[in-house]
Amino acid sequence: MTVPTSAAEIDALFATATALADAAREETLKLFRSPGGLAADNKLAGGFDPVTAADKATERRLREILAERRPEDGIFGEEYDNRTGTSGLTWVLDPIDGTRGYMSGTPTWGVLIGLCEELPDGPGRPLMGIVDQPYVGERFIGGFGRAEMTGPMGRTALATRKTRALDQATLFSTFPEVGTPEEGAAFARLSQQVRLTRYGMDCYAYALIALGQIDLVVEAGLHPYDVDGPIAVIEAAGGIVTDWQGGPAWRGGRVLAAANAEIHAAAMAVLNG
Repeated sequence: MTVPTSAAEIDALFATATALADAAREETLKLFRSPGGLAADNKLAGGFDPVTAADKATERRLREILAERRPEDGIFGEEYDNRTGTSGLTWVLDPIDGTRGYMSGTPTWGVLIGLCEELPDGPGRPLMGIVDQPYVGERFIGGFGRAEMTGPMGRTALATRKTRALDQATLFSTFPEVGTPEEGAAFARLSQQVRLTRYGMDCYAYALIALGQIDLVVEAGLHPYDVDGPIAVIEAAGGIVTDWQGGPAWRGGRVLAAANAEIHAAAMAVLNG
């Protein structure tokens, strides 16, 4: 494929991404903090991986917009079957990242939109991404030389933190278990060496790296729709996102997001024992 390079092509892609994020805000807020709570189906036989009517309605709305505006592009979404495109580009959609938080009324879930190169076996390198938090009105966007946040305080450029020692770092993960017992043990080693560890922020933690507020996010068991949008935003802001061995993290799995190459290397060394 040919990566879009002209200003007109890039502007059109940003316009589509913005239309998707705007529509997702409208759909997700319809049911957020519903009186009496929101019903959910469980996608796991062992454990709890919820999906709500809001997840499904939002992804359907996003697919309708793409069918109208970008019918030649592929779609890789969480809730419905993937669609192969003809343009060499794929939109990677997570209509609600952090459904557990959404169900609980916390404002730390988000909408993830990624634009990636399309490979024969799925999404490839992220080119552009959005992390959007509809309830607080914050939108983080990165790609094609652009990295910014818009929100209640206006517009600000995104830039990750400068180098600091590992023992001064702030580390986030969604779940204290961090995957398998082996993965949890590796995370525990890293947690013991940083200054502060926090949990439960879902995609919002990745946005905080891009905003220069924290240093590291470490997770395991992810899917492309969990991370492709955030990868583009963090990289545009100057950070780095890989798997735990330093390879591409586009397909999910074990993910290490860092504010800069130095703290990434230090964290990766600890994770690998």
